[in-house]
Amino acid sequence: MISSAGTFLFIFVAGVLATAVWRLLGLFLSSGLSEESAFLEWVKAVSTTLVAGLVARTVIFPPGALADIHLSIRVGAFALGVAVYFLSRRHLGLGILSAVSALILAQYTLG
Repeated sequence: MISSAGTFLFIFVAGVLATAVWRLLGLFLSSGLSEESAFLEWVKAVSTTLVAGLVARTVIFPPGALADIHLSIRVGAFALGVAVYFLSRRHLGLGILSAVSALILAQYTLG
């Protein structure tokens, strides 16, 4: 029987190996590409769209405990986070911090 530390180590190593292969492959394959190439512009557009879709789905159809928070609070916290992100010259940390803080504060006071 494997101890809990051994299980954790196995999961960690398996996760690192699974992602490291793809990262190294991406590193070698992208070395000859220009950042302004049409292909990379397409990749950026697709990845941005996927992230936007996942964020929208999480806000509108939340999983777990987030579903207990009213939709208007979730949308308001999201809008505040986006506004702070752009007002702070695209500082992602400030946008996330303000959205999470607003979500917790609104749920605690209103909810």
